[in-house]
Amino acid sequence: MNMLSLQHFPIYSVMVLFLGAFLVVVFGHNKVVRHSIALLATCASMLFMMALIKPVMLDGGIIAYWMGNRVPAGGYAIGIAMEVDAMSLFFGVLISTAVFVACIYSIQYMSHDDNVPQYYTLFLMLAGGVMGMVLTGDLFNMFIMVEILTFAAVALTAFRNTVTGALEAAFKYLVVGSIGSTCILAGTIVLYAQMHTLNLAQLSALIPDHFTTATKLAFALLYIGFSTKAFLVPFHPLAADAHGAAPASISLIISGVLTKCGIYGIIRLTYFLFQSMNLGTTQFLLVFVGSVSMFVCVTMALAQHDFKRLLAFHSISQIGYVLTAVGLSTALGLSAGVYHAMNHTIFKGLLFLAAGAVLHETGTTDLGKLGGLSKKMPHTTVLFLIGAAAISGIPPFNGFASKWMIYQATYQKAVESGNIGFLLVTIVALVTSTLTLASFVKVTQSVFFGQLPKELENVKEVPFGMRFAMGILALLCIATGLFPNLVTRYLTEPAATAVFHVGAYINAAMGSGYAETAMINPPLAAEPAFIESGIWSPISWLCLLMIALLAITVVALSGKYDKVSLGDVSDTKYQLFYGGEANFASQVGSDDMFWGFKYNWRHYFSFMHELHSGVVNDYALWAVVALALAILYAFIVM
Repeated sequence: MNMLSLQHFPIYSVMVLFLGAFLVVVFGHNKVVRHSIALLATCASMLFMMALIKPVMLDGGIIAYWMGNRVPAGGYAIGIAMEVDAMSLFFGVLISTAVFVACIYSIQYMSHDDNVPQYYTLFLMLAGGVMGMVLTGDLFNMFIMVEILTFAAVALTAFRNTVTGALEAAFKYLVVGSIGSTCILAGTIVLYAQMHTLNLAQLSALIPDHFTTATKLAFALLYIGFSTKAFLVPFHPLAADAHGAAPASISLIISGVLTKCGIYGIIRLTYFLFQSMNLGTTQFLLVFVGSVSMFVCVTMALAQHDFKRLLAFHSISQIGYVLTAVGLSTALGLSAGVYHAMNHTIFKGLLFLAAGAVLHETGTTDLGKLGGLSKKMPHTTVLFLIGAAAISGIPPFNGFASKWMIYQATYQKAVESGNIGFLLVTIVALVTSTLTLASFVKVTQSVFFGQLPKELENVKEVPFGMRFAMGILALLCIATGLFPNLVTRYLTEPAATAVFHVGAYINAAMGSGYAETAMINPPLAAEPAFIESGIWSPISWLCLLMIALLAITVVALSGKYDKVSLGDVSDTKYQLFYGGEANFASQVGSDDMFWGFKYNWRHYFSFMHELHSGVVNDYALWAVVALALAILYAFIVM
């Protein structure tokens, strides 16, 4: 057996992370040793994934690895398999890259914390869990990995247990996350009882021809289980609590990685196991939940006064974009969805690391207590602005390219289907992007510009290691935005194409011809058509942006702007009203920057405030109600 064969790389990429966690426990009391173990483990996992890009992503191969060499016998899967097609590899590369960057950031970010060896053990367990989930070809093994990543994430949420709300956030995550995991386990049990197999490929061959009440129940259970991992509405409050309490490096993993595991699970569930995306009802379910998630969470972000909680709601809003695009069940929609999933990991990771840098130096993420940090933390400010521009969909950054593709995909779906509802989805996506930009204007003003509070006068820039990690993500924001055609050609389109080749996925694990003989209506393997109207000309947009920035710089320098104090209202230069009104001075802060908007929407925000009680019993009840609705939906329309 050739141990260096590419066939073994999927299992290596997972086991090296779990091995690293074990070695940290044994040898991690030495700082240099534990840092070396963590970096080597995460780097090795990333390299194993990248080594598979050519054979899997570019050449269209599928790797099926059977544990213990227990290959299928008599058309029956008798062992645990790992199966890697272009879709699972796409998520594997994304996850491993994010984990490696988070590891680099953690070295200096976590240097002043207690119990650092335990942090790295949990960190590597979390990384191994998410990697194992997207690479496994076995449904029960997927549940095992979900359990590992859930409990590691809960422990890391509570890691800084002296932070206000950390233990409460971890408890909420534990309760609702356990409900989601239980749903996945119950769905797995129901399918096993019906199909007598746990192999994803074999299940994909058997389920579509055996739609029964039990399998519909399994669909609802698995959908809700994966939705909790993606923090989709109504599970979005968990993200805000977990992100707000967890270290920034873990916020990157929860936002940029765990949410993608949920999306990956939903893709495997709808496109592969049940192959139900040809049903308009399934498309409606995903598009509706995605649209609601993107809009509700962006409005919730506008009402936040904490830096990390605001980013958390934006994270789920962007996941709403991804689910909406995936739910279109078109080649362009899938390509746009996975493109935005990648971009979300990059720019949202950058934003959370920037928030962590602010917390690291100031000790707070309260927007009302911050301001003027661009004078003290110029590098962090620039890196944050890149991430803010990317998430807001401003060219030439990556968020614009993927959002533009999503707009195209939803509009094309409306034209092809004649359903005006998809046109409304395009409008919702555009409005959400506008509100995202408005929200980050608020954050930028509140944190990095305006007046510098006296208590922050001694703040300095964060260490180089933290800036280096943020710099990697910033460069990726620019590179994946400047060259969208390369991204779609070599990454997103192969991943989307793999989703439509269900038969190839089945045959790779079960043997050539299995799909054709086992299925009454075997899936077609027609090449999907990626019809685009062109994304944009990045060089032209970049030149335009540089000219605009140059113009702003010239105006600022010629005006000799300097910080001013608005405390003295007797100065005549502040007398802006000439109709007899009383003169007064104010500085717009984070609380009232969008006061007019929030006032006009006061009934909506009042309703949302009452709905988000913060009580774990209410969130658990939401999960139960969502499950009941999903079961009812599956029984009626599937």
